[in-house]
Amino acid sequence: MADQIKVADYFVVATATARPHVKALYNELHVRLKAAGESHAKAEGLDMSWWVLLDYLDVVIHVQQKEAREYYGLDDLYGDCPQLDWQAESMPELPDLRGDGKKDGQELSA
Repeated sequence: MADQIKVADYFVVATATARPHVKALYNELHVRLKAAGESHAKAEGLDMSWWVLLDYLDVVIHVQQKEAREYYGLDDLYGDCPQLDWQAESMPELPDLRGDGKKDGQELSA
C-alpha cells in the first residue's frame, strides 16, 4: 500500500455490528497492542462509535459499523492497493492479559 498511498504501509478495515461492538473492538485492539508496546495517537471517532480510527503510524486501523463501511466505501477507495492475506502471515504471540498462563484460543476449564 505504501507505493499507492504515502500515509501508512497498511490499512486495516474491520466491520462492527453496532456501537458497543465498535467500542469493544477498539478496547481490545488498544489494550493488546499497548501491552505489546505499541501506541497510537488519540483515537478518532470513539465518542460516536460509528467509525473509529487508530493511527499507529505505519498501520492505520479503521473500525466501522457496517453502514459506515458501506457509506464511505474505503474498500472501493483503496481497491487498487494490494491486499495482504493476514491469515497466511505469522503473527507475534500476544501478551497474556488474563494472567492465567494460557495462550489466546485455549479453553478455560470450568
